[in-house]
Amino acid sequence: MNSQMQIFSHVKSYVPPRSPFDPCPPIGTKYYSTPPNLYLGFQPPGLPQFSPADALRKGTLWKVLYDYYDNPYRKGAGKTHG
Repeated sequence: MNSQMQIFSHVKSYVPPRSPFDPCPPIGTKYYSTPPNLYLGFQPPGLPQFSPADALRKGTLWKVLYDYYDNPYRKGAGKTHG
């Protein structure tokens, strides 16, 4: 990949290591989310903001720091939210 064209995603994945002698079936790919503030560095001036009511619902004033959390234990979890 071109070093100038790096794409950062807050969703990461890995395949758990497995021994050739492991009697259990393979688990498959696991996914996890990293917080958006890891990729921001210093806060630049003029970041887009949520309205005060939306900021209270989403837990942050700045749109770039919002990270949707989908509870994996909630019924119907895993569906895309827009």
